[in-house]
Amino acid sequence: MSTYVPALDGDKRQCRVVASNAGHALLTGIAAPDRAERVADTLTGISCFSGWGIRTLARTAVRYNPISYHNGSVWPHDNALIALGFSRYGLKPAALRIFTGLFDAVCHWDPRRLPELFCGFARRQTAPTLYPVACSPQAWAAATPVATLAASLGLDLDWKGNAVRFSDPILPSFLGEVVIRRLRLGASDLDLRLHQQGGDVALNVLKRSGDARILLSK
Repeated sequence: MSTYVPALDGDKRQCRVVASNAGHALLTGIAAPDRAERVADTLTGISCFSGWGIRTLARTAVRYNPISYHNGSVWPHDNALIALGFSRYGLKPAALRIFTGLFDAVCHWDPRRLPELFCGFARRQTAPTLYPVACSPQAWAAATPVATLAASLGLDLDWKGNAVRFSDPILPSFLGEVVIRRLRLGASDLDLRLHQQGGDVALNVLKRSGDARILLSK
């Protein structure tokens, strides 16, 4: 497995543990492109990805515990940040895997609301195991659907360039269309519709005011 080490120990030796933290290097853009792809392969592999989301620690870690707060559980907001990192490097299938896994997880719960975290057991036919004292609702977990959607659409608000950009947008099979209303950029206000069409994602401008450009690239 290829990844970044999360820390150095007291003797300045590398802590050789596979953790979800490596995905944050992609979010910030500090990873070289070839390394970013290798990190994505690691984090979406069977040791790290539970089927519902990426664990905080891989199953190979000595301290791995699927019901631990930080050592093997799945945090929705952590996964959202990683998905945005994947998208930054054009790794859309990996971002979509996170989006789909979290959506499948939340469909088992009533109300359909992502908690602060849930247990990192491997996916089965039954519902994901809830962490007993997880906060729900939780502010950063509530932002996860918006962030994972932005990752899949490659959405970027370019303030300096006065442009709304969609880079190689992709939508999961469970989401045929998305309508974004009152998207504001500077003095502009936009209503946009994105929908699946023949394996691609089409973009329609429903309403606009202001001079912001809307750019769609592959």
